[in-house]
Amino acid sequence: MRGLRLPRTRTGWRRTVQVIAALCTVGLLPAVWVQLAGGGRVRDLADVPAEPVGVVFGAGLNGGHPSPYLAHRLDAAAELYRAGKVRVLLVTGDNSRTAYDEPGAMRTYLVAHGVPSDRVVVDDAGFDTWDSCSRAKRVFGVRRAVLVSQGFHIRRAVALCEAAGLDVYGVGVDEPHDVTWFAGGAREILAAGKAAVDAAVHPSPRFLGPPDPHIPAALAQP
Repeated sequence: MRGLRLPRTRTGWRRTVQVIAALCTVGLLPAVWVQLAGGGRVRDLADVPAEPVGVVFGAGLNGGHPSPYLAHRLDAAAELYRAGKVRVLLVTGDNSRTAYDEPGAMRTYLVAHGVPSDRVVVDDAGFDTWDSCSRAKRVFGVRRAVLVSQGFHIRRAVALCEAAGLDVYGVGVDEPHDVTWFAGGAREILAAGKAAVDAAVHPSPRFLGPPDPHIPAALAQP
């Protein structure tokens, strides 16, 4: 099998560079869409508008407990609750197997940090950002919310939840710009392509299930 031949003329090199540049541009378009679609709705804890529900996205467990990044998201969510910015918290993550209960650990953490247990609702089938956004509306009846995640992820979360039909603001939790932060940012570039497809196609979540009454019930309480 012959290998790829390099261009032999200036014209050939010019065309090769143009093709590579065009491919790079097309490849980055989803990331640009995420930044434009989600950036205008990102606020900090102090100036985010009050909404009925706060949605906290999972970020992994260490030994059954929230990872440091997830703990920081939960700390921000608890602060939103204490400040009266949200009345109910929806924690959404992966509980696809018995030995890994991400949303359950999130709920336990919030209750231990002062959020009343009847103000924390669990979504145990939030397997990715689109599923979490789609289920928030279709299963839990959320219409307006404040989303909580790290800064590198929050714009994609906002863009996808808006595409799913929610009216949302996002709070981006700040972190030291360490290896984990930069790895998360790099992952977002790749994840933007799937996000653009999800926003256009609106696939059903991997698990939908019947409507869950817990958030309406919690909001009906004084």
